[in-house]
Order: sequence, then C-alpha cells, then structure tokens
Amino acid sequence: MLLIEAVQVGNTGKALELVAMNAPLEARDAENRTALLLATRGNLVEVAAALVKAGADVNARDSIHDTPFLYAGAEGRNDILKLILATGKANLRDTNRYGGTALIPAAHHGHPETVRLLLATAIDVNHVNNLGWTALLEAVILGDGGPVYQEIVELLLAGGADAGIADKDGVTPLAHAKSRGFTEIARMIERR
Repeated sequence: MLLIEAVQVGNTGKALELVAMNAPLEARDAENRTALLLATRGNLVEVAAALVKAGADVNARDSIHDTPFLYAGAEGRNDILKLILATGKANLRDTNRYGGTALIPAAHHGHPETVRLLLATAIDVNHVNNLGWTALLEAVILGDGGPVYQEIVELLLAGGADAGIADKDGVTPLAHAKSRGFTEIARMIERR
C-alpha cells in the first residue's frame, strides 16, 4: 500500500523508489484502483512509465470499471496512452461502465489527438455503447460543433466510422448535426 499512497499524494520520487524496490504493482486502494490507474488519473507520466516498464497491468479494472487504458483514452492522457499502447497489451475491446470503448469518450470529451492515437490501432470505430451511440454519434450529440469536434468527426469518418449507424431512436449522425445547426459537420458527413 505504500506505492498506492505515494501515487495518491503525487510523490513521484517515492513512487519511483518503491517501483525500483519491487513494490507490489497490483495492490489496490479502497476503490480497487491500482497504482497505474492512480498515476493515469493524476497524469503522473514518469510514474506511469516506470509502472508500465515494470509490468503493471494496463487492463486492471477498478470498482467503476475503469482501467488505466480506458481512463487514458477517455481523458486524453496521451503520453500515458502511448506508453500503454506500446506494450501491445491494451485490451482494445474493453468497455467502461457505459459499455463504450476508449474511443467513444475520447471523441465525446474533445480529444482529437487521442482519437488519432486510438484510430491507429485495431479499435472498433463503430462500437455501439449502452446508450446506443458510436463515437461519431457522441462527437455530434455531445460536442459543440466547433473546430475541435469538426476535427474529431473528420478523423472518425476517415477512420471508417459508419455515418449510417443511427441511435436507439433511429436518428443518424447527419440528422443530429443538422438539428443542432452544425453545418460544417453535416457537410463532412454528407461528403462521405
């Protein structure tokens, strides 16, 4: 638990020292979070790098179904995401508590570089979450239609997003874009 405590308070030096001393990498806190998940949440890149190098589980789930991989993707922790993807061990099919892959919240939260990184993997660009939404639907429905979301929509479309996949009510990304007045996004979808 010393490693968990060091990461929780952001004590990078102590955390690195404990990793070097072979502290248990998969110890959990009260919310079932590992040191790697805590380092990812805190964006402690140096600590995360040491943990990944030492073999920490990049797919270890906490009590709300987050993993270091899913959290890094959802929150745009790109330096840590790159480290995790480089291991070749990230479970690209893993889903969060909403049934979404890492790509869906990356699109929803407005992280184009994260979307780009994830699309360079074999992640399913057309995965449908528990709400009945794909990454493309989330970018349109939950985005603001501005330049960041336009870039994300363009990346998703170029990455093979199917604009014909409608939500549970049968409303397509194009229809959502038009109803929200997202003219440029609607044009992008129509061009595909």
